[in-house]
Amino acid sequence: MKKIICKVEYDTENAEIVAKYTNGELGDPAGYEETLYVTADGKYFIYANGGEESIHPEESIKRLAKDKVDAWKAEHNL
Repeated sequence: MKKIICKVEYDTENAEIVAKYTNGELGDPAGYEETLYVTADGKYFIYANGGEESIHPEESIKRLAKDKVDAWKAEHNL
């Protein structure tokens, strides 16, 4: 998935996976995944997707400030 935010392209195909958090089982309508990526130039973003009853019912990309990465990992026990 690609998304442009503030004139910067975030692309899951061209970024490196740093960590992944999964909540629920495959097929669970309330389940979801959040994947933390880093671009070649050091920008972090989260790709999220989930079931229709989850907090991420549609695919999304949100940028994440570098100083928030450790907090995101701690929040998800990663």
